[in-house]
Amino acid sequence: MAPERFFLELTPPTELLRNAAHVVIVGGGFAGLKAAHALAGKTVRVTLIDKRNFNLFQPLLYQVASGLVSQTDVASPLRIMLGQAPNVQILMGEVEDIDTSAQEVIFNDRRLHYDHLIVAAGATSSFFGHDEWGQFATPMKSLEDAYGIRKRVLSALEEAEQTPDPTRRRLLQSVVVVGGGPTGCELAASLNDLMRHTLERDFKQIDPNLCKVTLVDPGDRVLRAMDPQLSKAAGEHLKRSGVEMLLGGRVKTIEENKLVVTTSDGEVTLEAGTICWTAGVAASPLGKLLAERTGCSVDRGGRLPVEPDFSIPGHPEIRVVGDLCSYSHTKNGKPLPGMAGPAVQMGGWVAKDILAKLQNQSHAPFVFTDFGTMAVVGPLFAVADLRGLKLSGPLGWLLWGLAHLAFIPDNENRITLLTKWLWLIVTRERSALVITEAPS
Repeated sequence: MAPERFFLELTPPTELLRNAAHVVIVGGGFAGLKAAHALAGKTVRVTLIDKRNFNLFQPLLYQVASGLVSQTDVASPLRIMLGQAPNVQILMGEVEDIDTSAQEVIFNDRRLHYDHLIVAAGATSSFFGHDEWGQFATPMKSLEDAYGIRKRVLSALEEAEQTPDPTRRRLLQSVVVVGGGPTGCELAASLNDLMRHTLERDFKQIDPNLCKVTLVDPGDRVLRAMDPQLSKAAGEHLKRSGVEMLLGGRVKTIEENKLVVTTSDGEVTLEAGTICWTAGVAASPLGKLLAERTGCSVDRGGRLPVEPDFSIPGHPEIRVVGDLCSYSHTKNGKPLPGMAGPAVQMGGWVAKDILAKLQNQSHAPFVFTDFGTMAVVGPLFAVADLRGLKLSGPLGWLLWGLAHLAFIPDNENRITLLTKWLWLIVTRERSALVITEAPS
């Protein structure tokens, strides 16, 4: 007999779940997906809501932008990963409001009741109050963003191949990346390798030595969150590879193909055919909405300060995890960073805590395990700080690759990525250099 189906509250669920608690998860990113996996197969009704039908592995977006991999290699359909769980329902839609009094989520013109709500809506790009810069500088938060960078860089190179004007050609062969964190360094390094080595082999009319990738950051070194020794190694490798760095510079204005940077020595004007923005993130607008509905506060980045169990003060039924929460109940009192590792641990712990409460059982307090940080700054070169073990070079790259393959939630994507990385090592050929009108 086929299993009984249910949709929202329009028809009753299976008899086993008829009186089960309903957990609604908003967001299918690292935290939301982990929570859903932890609740799958349990005697609890789960509804996962996301405006996309896939989980995006954001740490590898820069590889999409630079043509190393395709969009589908870093995006895994949520229904394939969770659809077989009999107690998990996946709905595509964007949450418009949350009625905390009635305990209802409002989306797609429907109202969905919850007993427990997990909000894992993630973050968006921030231009620090200069949203107008977004039309000239492409951020790196979505598949569309990564594809936009790739299309712009490749289209610029195609135009440069046919342009007799040397000034115009130099502009088209130039890229500026704003932000010297892991994403900015990885993107700058990968685009630099793409432009120099792809040009050398595949283009005939332009000089690869004229390609220019500039990394801009207000700090005195790249990867400031990492150990100074590793930060220095990363910066030196980027320079050896040909990436120019403008450190201690703050962006003043961004226009089409131009940005002005303020430094201690005055203003510097950079011109480039492609400008990429990795300098800032802001919490999802759902954070501000929840603050209005519950009376709780938000920090400067729009994140919600939460209790030790990730609940909003006064609302134990609402948990906020991932990039949207500000969790400061740590040993040093510093908020957990908005990265994949903390998000996965948050989502898994909250799901288990909800199950424990439903069964009237105690649950150990949340303790974050920091496995370290790492960043790729060139082919076969990465820096990694793994709980005090500091590595750089090929060994760092090997550990980076293993860690990222382990985090990839879909086995098919894991195999595909490994194959493409090995192919790149052997041939230096990239597999996703097609220019289309829409992401593919």
